[in-house]
Amino acid sequence: MSFHKHHLDNGLPIIAELSDEVFSSAVGFFVRTGSRDETPDVAGVSHFLEHMVFKGTSKYTADDVNRIFDEIGAKYNASTSEEVTLFYAAVLPEYLPRAFELLASLMQPTLRGEDFDMEKQVILEEILMYEDMPTFTAYEKVMGAHFTDHPLGNSILGSNESITDLTVEQMRAYHASRYQTANITLAVAGRASWEEVLRLAERHCGDWPQGIPERRTDEAEAEGQLVVFPREGSLQQHVMQMAAAPAATDDLRYAADLLSVIVGDDAGSRLYWELVDPGHAEAAEIGYNEYDGSGTWMSYLSCAPEETLTNLGRIQAVFERVNQEGVSKEEIEQARNKVLSRIVLRSERPMGRLGSLGSNWVYRNEYRSVTDDLAAYRAITPDDIKRLLERYPLGQTTTVAVGPLEALA
Repeated sequence: MSFHKHHLDNGLPIIAELSDEVFSSAVGFFVRTGSRDETPDVAGVSHFLEHMVFKGTSKYTADDVNRIFDEIGAKYNASTSEEVTLFYAAVLPEYLPRAFELLASLMQPTLRGEDFDMEKQVILEEILMYEDMPTFTAYEKVMGAHFTDHPLGNSILGSNESITDLTVEQMRAYHASRYQTANITLAVAGRASWEEVLRLAERHCGDWPQGIPERRTDEAEAEGQLVVFPREGSLQQHVMQMAAAPAATDDLRYAADLLSVIVGDDAGSRLYWELVDPGHAEAAEIGYNEYDGSGTWMSYLSCAPEETLTNLGRIQAVFERVNQEGVSKEEIEQARNKVLSRIVLRSERPMGRLGSLGSNWVYRNEYRSVTDDLAAYRAITPDDIKRLLERYPLGQTTTVAVGPLEALA
């Protein structure tokens, strides 16, 4: 396994973790842009643009894109989050040049007006589809409530109104302002030649526009809210709660990840044994989410409406015990084994390493090998968990409920 890095003359960073011991190659363009970088008048444009990229370029039509990826047997897709839009493909090594050329071409899409108008209807249908999902509604609402007046509270999909009013000219301007070389990281993992990667990058990315877009990254200061969204058709109550946690550059992020497994993993955690195993709730979990400048504890409860308040009390009691007493060495060891297994199993595929490779560079401008990550988790002690809880105790600053209940009282 060897790590390589380089910057093209136009500022595009290229990173690669290469090995002759694997049998596939993965390539991805990590664009440091998402819903948090949008203004209200273009809400949802990052996700919409992700769709539009696959509608073709000056060289390839939408049919060409699908046909070529299919011909070379590629596993390809894209995703949009609050902070990153990712385009990737995993292929047999001999098809890396073809996949690379196609992906690179997609980074400079045509954004034709007729395609825009057609895809807008797809996005509007997607918004309606997700609005029917209580868990998605709860997530969108709790992010908006917790990050009030902060960009992380922006909706990834946008709204029916913002998408309806969005114009292709606004999307073109957004693309021009965000898809600049210093805002994109090219990552390659698996079997490949570093010299070939550099040749491909120079040939297909060397003329991309330069620039360093701004992003507001101050830590969010949530004031706390309780918001209930009644939904008569729902048979269960869905409750999501948030509190502050370490940001993506905080060394406490490893301890936070481990603690979330101890307290709120979907099997074998404290919340599982307290609420799920006895049958009090269908789901009771807590996860740790890291962002650029901020972080969150996010808990989720799904249960019968009449059990909601009692279950919220049970969750709070679990949190209070952990905040006051910490966790045991045995719990840390069990959670550590889960996390280490997750890291190792994911790393055995180049596509699994691509995400870690790109994310570490986008958020922290650093390379971390599998060995580095394993060592970081192995070094965590009860004192690290104590230090974490002193700064970021488990709790519920913001609560959002979606379901039959009119109020949580």
